[in-house]
Amino acid sequence: MRQNKVMSKDKNLQQSNFIQSSSQAFRHSLSLSLFALAVKLNVYMSVMKLVQNTKLKAAMNSVNASFSQNISIVHPQYFFIIGLTGISHSKYYYIFLFIIYFITVIGNSIVLLIIALHRSLHSPKYFGVFNLALADIGETNALIPNMMKNFLFDSQYISFNACLANMFFVFLFSSLQSVTLVVLAYDRFIAICLPLRYHAIVNNTSMVLIFSAIWVFNSSVVAFLVASISRLSFCESNVIQSYFCDHGPMFRLACNDNSINKIMAFLISAFYIVVPLIIIVLSYLGIFLALIKITTWQGRLKALKTCVSHLLLVGIYFLPICCSYIAALLVSLTPNARVISTSLAYAVPPMLNPIIYVLNTAEIKDIIRKVVKNRSAPIRDNISK
Repeated sequence: MRQNKVMSKDKNLQQSNFIQSSSQAFRHSLSLSLFALAVKLNVYMSVMKLVQNTKLKAAMNSVNASFSQNISIVHPQYFFIIGLTGISHSKYYYIFLFIIYFITVIGNSIVLLIIALHRSLHSPKYFGVFNLALADIGETNALIPNMMKNFLFDSQYISFNACLANMFFVFLFSSLQSVTLVVLAYDRFIAICLPLRYHAIVNNTSMVLIFSAIWVFNSSVVAFLVASISRLSFCESNVIQSYFCDHGPMFRLACNDNSINKIMAFLISAFYIVVPLIIIVLSYLGIFLALIKITTWQGRLKALKTCVSHLLLVGIYFLPICCSYIAALLVSLTPNARVISTSLAYAVPPMLNPIIYVLNTAEIKDIIRKVVKNRSAPIRDNISK
C-alpha cells in the first residue's frame, strides 16, 4: 500500500512538473509572438511614416518647382520687330503703306461724318456701316503709324507693355471688322427673306444692343489673348518675325509651356475668320433661295443690288486673309513674303471700304452731291457777278 501511494505521488509530481514546464513554454512562445508582432508593427509604422514623408517632400518639391517657375518668368524690356530684311529700298513700301493710311483715314472719316450728321442715315444698316468705318480707322491707326515709326526712323525696338497694347488694338479692331460684316449679312438676310418683319426685328435699338455686346465680348476675348502672353518667359530671343507685335511670332519665342497660346491662336482664327465666313455664306444661300421665289427679273435685280456693296466688302476682307493662310499652309513662306502678304491683307480693305460704300450707296452719293452743290453755288454766283 505504501509503495502504491509513493508511486501515485511520483506520478502526480511528474504531471505537475509537466504542466508547469508546458505553461512556461507556452508563455515563452506567446511572449516571443507578441514581441515579433510588436517588431512588425513598429517596422510597419516606420515604413508608413517614411512613405508619408516622401509624399510630403514630393508635394513640396512640386509646389516649389511651380513657384520657382512663376518667379523665373523673364519679360524682356524691349522687343525687336524685324519687318522686311534684306530688301533694298524697302522704305518705299512703307511709304506706300503710309499713302494707304492717309486715304483710309480720310475716306472713313468722311463716311463717319456723313452718317453722324444726316438723320436720314440713322438706320440699322448704317449703324453697321458706321461701326465698320470706326473699326477700319482703329485698325489702321493701331498698325501703320507704328510701322512708320519703327522702320522709317530706324526705331525697331518697342517696350514690352507697348507691344502688348499694340497687339490688343490690332486684334480688337480686326475682329470687329469680321463680326460687323456678319451683322451686315444678317441685316440683308432679314431685309430680303423677311421684308414684312424687317422693321420689327431689325431696328436702331436692337443694333445698338448687338454692337454693344460685340464690343464687350471681343474686348474680353482679345484681352485674354494678350494676357496669355504675359505668362510666357522670353529667355532666348526678343526678335519678332513680323511687322507688328503679332501673337503667333511672339508666343513661339517662349521658352516655357505655350500650349494655352496655341489653343487661343486656333480659336481666334476659327472664331473670327472661319465661323463668320460660314455664317455669311449660309445667309447668302438663304438670300439666293428667296430671290428665286421672286417672279420678275426686275425684282430680283433690285433686291440683289442692295447686297452688292456688302458682297464686295466680304470679298475684299476675307479673300486676302484666306489666301495668306492657304499660302502659309501649302508653301513655306519666307519672312519677307509673310510680312508683305499680311500687311496688305490688313491695310488694303480699310482703304477700299469707304470707296465702295460711296460709289455703291445711293443715299451717300445723294448727300455728297447736295453738299457739293451747296458749296459750289456761292462760287458760281460770284463768277457770274
